[in-house]
This record gives sequence, C-alpha cells and structure tokens, in this order.
Amino acid sequence: MIRFLCFSACFAVLGLLCRVSLAAIDLPPEEDPLRASLRIAYDGQKRMQESIQDYTCTLTRRERVDGRLIDHETMFVKIRHPEIQGDLVVAPFSVYIRFLSPDRVKGREVIYVEGQNNGRIIVRNGGTRFAHITTSLLPDSRAAMQHTRYPISEIGMLNLTRRLIENGERELNANGCQVKLVRGAKVNGRPSTVIQVAHTSRQAELQYKMARILIDDELVLPIHYSAYDWPQKEGDPPILLEEYTYTDIKLNVGLTAWDFDHRNEAYQFLKTYSP
Repeated sequence: MIRFLCFSACFAVLGLLCRVSLAAIDLPPEEDPLRASLRIAYDGQKRMQESIQDYTCTLTRRERVDGRLIDHETMFVKIRHPEIQGDLVVAPFSVYIRFLSPDRVKGREVIYVEGQNNGRIIVRNGGTRFAHITTSLLPDSRAAMQHTRYPISEIGMLNLTRRLIENGERELNANGCQVKLVRGAKVNGRPSTVIQVAHTSRQAELQYKMARILIDDELVLPIHYSAYDWPQKEGDPPILLEEYTYTDIKLNVGLTAWDFDHRNEAYQFLKTYSP
C-alpha cells in the first residue's frame, strides 16, 4: 500500500521466514487501495467466522515490549473459534501453544479456554529452568505479559483481522495516510497480496508509522503482519514494534475440547494440577 522509493527493500524483514517474489500489478488509479484493503479484510473475517471452525499453524513472532525488542519466538498453535447457537456458547474460544524456540522457552505449553479455569491460562514453564512447573495466571497479568504485547485471548488470525479492520476504518479519516496494495506477490510459493500503509505525520490516534500485511489469496487470511514506530531521528529507519508470521496452516482439522485440556496425555502439564 505505500509509495516508498525503496519499496522492494521493505521485504527484507521477511528474509528468514518467507521467500517472497513480486510481480506487482497495482490497482487502477480510480480504485482507492485503502477501501480495497478493507474489503479484503471484511471478506476474510466473514470467511473465518462462517467456515473456519479451527486450525493449527506455526506462529513466529517478534515484539517490542517495554522498549526492548524480544528475540524471535516460534510456536505450534491450535486455535478453535467460538461456536455460538442462540445465546448458548457451544464451544468457547480455545488456544493451545507449544513453544518451539528459542531455548529459554522451548517446550513451554500454554492453554487458554475462554470462560473456563477461573479465567486463567494454564502454563507449563518449559525452557532451561524449572521446565516441569505447571501453574496458572490471569491472561493480562504482569507475569503473563512480560514477553508479549497482547494477552493470549487476542491471539490468532481472526483477532488480527479484527485489529486490521479497526485500524483501517480509523485511517479512512486520517490525514497523510499513504496506502499501496500490490497483487502478484508469492510467499513460500503461495500467491499473496501485499498491503502497506504509511503515515507522513504523527497523530494521537495512530498506533504506528508504517504497517505491512500479507494476505494469502487462496485462504483469504492474513499470514504476515508487521508494524513500525517513528524513528528517533529523522532519516533513520522505522523501529519495529511487532511482527507475526503464520505458516503451515491447516484448517478445520476437527479440534475438540480434549485438545485444550491440560490432562491430555500428549501434553507435559502436571495432570493433577487444578487452576
């Protein structure tokens, strides 16, 4: 979405995660790229809500927390979207995470089921110290949030899409918002659409200077999102705030409540633990 002199350099951040090739086909000048991007997001949200019950994936994230850029973290994730019939929640929003890297968190497991376990996440510590310890925490507690920008209740591609829509609707009225939408990119060989947004001036309601989103054209899902803050000095590159990449996505695999139960024999939680 953005018109930078060094547009192709913007993809360098994906070097370790994705192989990106670009055959750019810009939208016709009469079509507003921000509104086109919002339509893509609306379509993706509708598809996830109506036809995607659950999925597994590998999530790689890097976040700046309290001014410090945390190392890349890679995790295997199971997510089940909520199923609601009338006023009854048949299946609550549910998350299971197993950290794959780095070593300080490798083997850590986390379970969150909305409305269960007294509203707490269940955590097996993993990593290099006290790996066997199983405990529970409030999702937004200081301990749970010490290495992340968002609570686990906001993880996943549907929640990401909701945030993108909120930002996009806000930016419809923002001054100095430069948007570019490019079709024809390929991420790990998959056809994708690149959306980039940049702001020319700081405004109180804006959360970043620049954001980049990659949409898988077949899945109509956001598979990469990164956001950058304003540089400390004019002429310096933007400062990475957060970056998320979803790979190995498998949709509607038939996850059940047992996939989000710490007593599951496939997991390493203390089975007798009670939150």
